[in-house]
Amino acid sequence: MKIAVMGAAGRMGRQLIAAIAAEPGCTLSGATEPAGSSMLGKDAGELAGLERLGVAVSSDTAAVIAAADAIVDFTIPKASVEFAELAARSGTAHIIGTTGFDKVSEAAIAAAARKIAIVKAGNMSLGVNLLAALTRQVAAALGNDFDIEIVEMHHRMKIDAPSGTALMLGEAAAEGRGISLAERSVRVRDGHTGPRQSGDIGFATLRGGTVVGDHTVIFAGEGERIELTHRATDRGIFARGAVKAAMWTKDRAPGLYAMTDVLGIRNS
Repeated sequence: MKIAVMGAAGRMGRQLIAAIAAEPGCTLSGATEPAGSSMLGKDAGELAGLERLGVAVSSDTAAVIAAADAIVDFTIPKASVEFAELAARSGTAHIIGTTGFDKVSEAAIAAAARKIAIVKAGNMSLGVNLLAALTRQVAAALGNDFDIEIVEMHHRMKIDAPSGTALMLGEAAAEGRGISLAERSVRVRDGHTGPRQSGDIGFATLRGGTVVGDHTVIFAGEGERIELTHRATDRGIFARGAVKAAMWTKDRAPGLYAMTDVLGIRNS
């Protein structure tokens, strides 16, 4: 399977190149960076610390996408929407690990998914998706007697908050409770906030150092507390998950899929 990496020079881009090179049954067909990047023309393998792969980093996004069976994309929302539209034109599957989309961008990606298979997830790792499934089950079992708080920490360079994974966990908790996360999430607390409202789902965001990603879902009740935690120490887990998702899309019908579909994890 021919897979191309969008944003090849970034931290995740290099991990994706390495993951594709290591995975039997697939090959790196292309790698992109924006026009003006100092990485254009460099060999993608050398960029990722590997031997030469014979794939030069290009700014011709449309050509790279058209030549691939699937693209993997951990870039920025604006770019991901553009990639989705190009992929829909060429019939190329799109794996999206980008986070921080607004409603307009989400709608554009959903429109593209009517023509191609798109796997979009706030986190591509097996462990986090299992954590989401557990969060959904625990939230349903405990009910409103337990308050839910989600704490996440990432490296200082992360540009969106809460993280896509934290929001994914919040959605899982809300689904378990049968409520709308948009209506019951609390993102900021400052000053005299008054008592916590029963049924709310709170988020706390920490940033610093080189933390790859820590997420904890806290269920706090009267006299007891349950904590579900996942800590990522290697970005390779996300890259390997994305490559697995790309290979899963082969001969898949158009649609907007999640990693739970790829991994066969039930939502209940």
